[in-house]
Amino acid sequence: MKKYIFVTGGVMSSLGKGITSASLGRILKSEGYKVTILKFDPYLNIDAGSQNPFQHGEVFVTEDGAETDLDLGHYERFLDENLFQENNVTSGQVYQTVIQKERRGDYLGSTVQIIPHITAEIKRRIRIVSENSDKDITIVEVGGTVGDIESLPFLESIREFKMEEGEGNVAFVHLTYIPYLKMTGELKTKPTQHSVGELRKIGIQPDIIIARGERDIGKEEKKKIALFTNVREENIFSLSNADLIYKVPLILEREGISCTLSRILHLREREPKLFDWQEMIKKGMERKGTVKLAIVGKYIKLQDAYLSLNEAIRHSSFEAGVNVDIQWIESELLEDSTASLKGVNGILVPGGFGKRGIEGMISAAQFARENKIPYFGICLGMQVAVIEFAKNVLKWKDAHSAEFMPQTTHPVIDLMEEQKNITDKGGTMRLGAYKCDFIKKLSVYKFYGNKPYVFERHRHRYELNNGYREQIEDKGLKIVGEYTEKHLGEIVEMREHPFFVGVQFHPEFKSRPLSPHPLFTAFVRAMKST
Repeated sequence: MKKYIFVTGGVMSSLGKGITSASLGRILKSEGYKVTILKFDPYLNIDAGSQNPFQHGEVFVTEDGAETDLDLGHYERFLDENLFQENNVTSGQVYQTVIQKERRGDYLGSTVQIIPHITAEIKRRIRIVSENSDKDITIVEVGGTVGDIESLPFLESIREFKMEEGEGNVAFVHLTYIPYLKMTGELKTKPTQHSVGELRKIGIQPDIIIARGERDIGKEEKKKIALFTNVREENIFSLSNADLIYKVPLILEREGISCTLSRILHLREREPKLFDWQEMIKKGMERKGTVKLAIVGKYIKLQDAYLSLNEAIRHSSFEAGVNVDIQWIESELLEDSTASLKGVNGILVPGGFGKRGIEGMISAAQFARENKIPYFGICLGMQVAVIEFAKNVLKWKDAHSAEFMPQTTHPVIDLMEEQKNITDKGGTMRLGAYKCDFIKKLSVYKFYGNKPYVFERHRHRYELNNGYREQIEDKGLKIVGEYTEKHLGEIVEMREHPFFVGVQFHPEFKSRPLSPHPLFTAFVRAMKST
């Protein structure tokens, strides 16, 4: 039978449910099981696409173009598999579907209620992911914190789900926080007791408790938690802060969590094979030397806005064998002076939306080009590199993007034709994986292993304007990759430069710890060589 693991969180948010869920998936996959992960997000947005990065962090884009919660990035990186639209369910999606069914008359005049109609739709979405695939185990992370009003329909649904699937097919894992009081030198278990109490009030008895905190809990704390939560002492696991998130599967496995899950889910006990994971971490521990990377962005006050980017750099630093010291620079600060860029080994300008800070990004691209510093522009970072080149090499002083300067006489970046009549903002950009053909066999072609084409994920509305393409190329900024079907420039590269690459897509979404993205690896190696 199909097996299910539900991961809930208590006491406070940002405990690491996503990393914990992904780590459980990694362990189970290493045992030979086919695993998938589903995220429930209690907010009423249809997806994460229209949310402010300062509030929500990164919007992770899947292969099929879904704009999802950043935890799906953790899932993909740990499982080393692509996930899709159905792997992220929001309250907005659930309520929208139920209301559409009511309008069509699908409920035959019944009074539509949270129970059974909303909960039935939530359970249906779990089964879509599980039953329509070849997966043995489905892990479901319930977003938010136990006690939140928004999460209640999801918690009620998983309670019902266990009733329907029966004992031995469902495991409830509760992640909670154990604070440490320095004044008394004590680890306090009371918040965990209250959190589990809230769960039990709605009919969910955790099978496993994972205790998060600054310090490991000992036997006495486990005994106390077991007494007040009705969870067996051997089912309580300690997970203190790790200096590297990729160590979490090894920590949990060292604690014996796979044996416990096997017992609860009536699985034959298997030996986890995490040798490749251990080897990857060993590479990270053996890095030598340090390079300085300036990331010039708009949302650096919340670094979760660049989560996949940060992880992609980490993966490639393992591969290149060098530490990368990231210096986060607010792009607006570069509008008056580029002094903070002196002494860096590389400059990266990531994606973003809106006019704020654009001139600072253009200054960063100019500084990298003129001083032969490795430059990597991603999405908006590619666009500002083109704008800078048009301004300062082609001498079109008002060259710009039509997004930021509609009145420019040289809109080197312009809105795609099919985007011009779109009014709804949600889910209407160029999203998901598109084919990129290599039309010139320069360095980027070699970085990708001389493949004739690749598929990369996109999230944008504006493109390089083909009306200026020939003039830009004549001056030395080459378009080396394109979406041939619509003749859209995808990759630009400057010759006679250690590394100057701009890509219209987001390669960070496809980087994995066991298979770093080749562009990031080439960029880190270029920094190492400077």
